Amino acid sequence: MNEPGRALISVFDKTGVVGLAAGLVELGWKLIASGGTARAIAAAGLPVVDAADHTGSPTMLGHRVVTLHPRIHGGILADRDDPAHQADLEANGIDPIDLVVVNLYPFEASPGISTIDIGGPAMVRAAAKNHAHVGVVVDPDDYPAVLDELRGSGRLSAATRRDLARRAFAHTAAYEAAIAGWFDAGNEPDEPGLPAVIRLELKRAETLRYGENPYQQGARYRARQTPGFFDAIVQHGGQALSYLNLMDAEAAWRLAHDLGDRPAAVIVKHANPCGAAVANELATAYSRAFDCDPRSAFGGVVATNTVIDQVTADAMVVAAQADVVIAPGFAGGVVDRLAARRANTRLLEAPEDRIDEPPWELRTLGGLAGEFLVQTPRRLETDPDGWQVVTARQPTDTERADAVFAWRVCAHTSSNAVVLARDRTAWGIGAGQQSRVEAGQIAAAKSRGRAAGGACASDGFYPFADGIHAAVEAGAAVVVQPGGSVNDAEVTAAADKRGIAMLFTGERQFRH
Repeated sequence: MNEPGRALISVFDKTGVVGLAAGLVELGWKLIASGGTARAIAAAGLPVVDAADHTGSPTMLGHRVVTLHPRIHGGILADRDDPAHQADLEANGIDPIDLVVVNLYPFEASPGISTIDIGGPAMVRAAAKNHAHVGVVVDPDDYPAVLDELRGSGRLSAATRRDLARRAFAHTAAYEAAIAGWFDAGNEPDEPGLPAVIRLELKRAETLRYGENPYQQGARYRARQTPGFFDAIVQHGGQALSYLNLMDAEAAWRLAHDLGDRPAAVIVKHANPCGAAVANELATAYSRAFDCDPRSAFGGVVATNTVIDQVTADAMVVAAQADVVIAPGFAGGVVDRLAARRANTRLLEAPEDRIDEPPWELRTLGGLAGEFLVQTPRRLETDPDGWQVVTARQPTDTERADAVFAWRVCAHTSSNAVVLARDRTAWGIGAGQQSRVEAGQIAAAKSRGRAAGGACASDGFYPFADGIHAAVEAGAAVVVQPGGSVNDAEVTAAADKRGIAMLFTGERQFRH
């Protein structure tokens, strides 16, 4: 492309196309365009040849066949360094095409047979294959850079053509994957809830300060065709987000919105709650959540399920430093109040009540390349009316409410997990222990008797009666656990002997 060449333009999204065409014409390029693109360019007073006139073949089959012609694809695919290719062009009266500008029918926005593009992907793939000689542009955002390089150098460099080709193949791959996914959606999966093949393309949405540790790079990616939860977040202050900031913010937000409709506050540290409470006023909920474990709250993530008001902000500024505060909103003056006292704290305003539920959860299998674990989402539905009371003593309404609260907090805590709660406040949280007994000991030590008369929740069943004894010694009046141990009768007898109520949920809530 040392001399002005020939460009083929065929776009559904006509954003910027007239400006691109004008720039090419100014540089002496000849333009070929199809259908509506040709009309848009001609309407701007620019010289353009309609693809049908270029090929000598009319548009056919209701616009399904327009550019599928040797004069199009021969011009794109010809190897300019191959004498045989040059002879074929000359013998068949085919003009070489040096730049292909194409974007596709909007299948993702409007899936259906009518939006499955055939000619567009064919031209894109042809130009990308022949990138040694042809430039290909699939994104209107790239028009200015392409024009700048043509103006400055008279041609696109080999590096630019290669990069454009890479993006073009990624574009058609994602397009085909979206179509295949649409077909998949109409079929029953091989396993309940899990597809036989998962087609996933991720787009980098945000570069993070670092990964889990400062020497690791970190970024947030999202599914290319689906805006993510964090895309909609507004950050009002503080430093750039890190990998762990996002992990903990997501964990805190989910728990805060899983605790019911009353004002709730959650503090998360290293992916586990170190404080959680529900109250009639948010300030009270936050103060109780902080009091659960003030030492661990330092550098944690605070999440609320309601707008943070001035009274709550006043409580926050005298508490330990939080790395992140995420809430549905901030009352007038609160952002300035928090930012003035905690300059490094990231203040995130999230879409109110939004919780994105993926169809399945995916994680890499350790450090093994190409291996993944996939499961259907964890079910956190809690229906206490369906729980089984297995002891002689029935829980009171207050005890049952504390049991529901403790169970929900436990479900968001890494296994093995034990939670002690009273008055819908988590006073002791034992998380991520290899031994359930030790998880209970940690919860009891942190509660310092404040959960007396409340509830003890365990994410897995108690295999032996020692767990019941530990719960009673911590002051629990009711225990909630999945049940299902071969020793359930022994454990239930121990609860009866100690005079407490016990509920079986019938559902384990391990979280790793």
